[in-house]
Amino acid sequence: MQFYYGTQMPLRVLDEAEFWKEQEEEHTVVIREIVSDLEPEYVKALEQWEKELAETRRRVFRYMETATRTKGDFSQALTQDLIQLVNHCLEQSQKYIAFCNMLIDESQPISSNPTAVVVMKHIIDESEYFIGIAQTILYDKSI
Repeated sequence: MQFYYGTQMPLRVLDEAEFWKEQEEEHTVVIREIVSDLEPEYVKALEQWEKELAETRRRVFRYMETATRTKGDFSQALTQDLIQLVNHCLEQSQKYIAFCNMLIDESQPISSNPTAVVVMKHIIDESEYFIGIAQTILYDKSI
């Protein structure tokens, strides 16, 4: 992510969060599709993750609509809410990564399928990329 957006930076941050939450949501489907014999409890857990990630993405999108209407005039309260939302997204991604790592370790259909393991690691890498973006945002004093 580029950091030259100036006063529009909060909108760019929301754009990134919305994109990566959508990616994580779609990844729950990818896992279920590539591992057709996945244990039922993990299928159910992935379906729950899909719902939670979709809700976070919708929350980010609603926030984007609010932020857009400010026309770049971000109040301190709006900025604080943005930081809290990004923090929620970051924590959710950390938990999602932990869940994906657990699947690699505990699901026999995944651990015995080299392609599934590679896909899972790619999914984890993408969520870790978002975490890096989110951490940069949270530690940036100019927001």
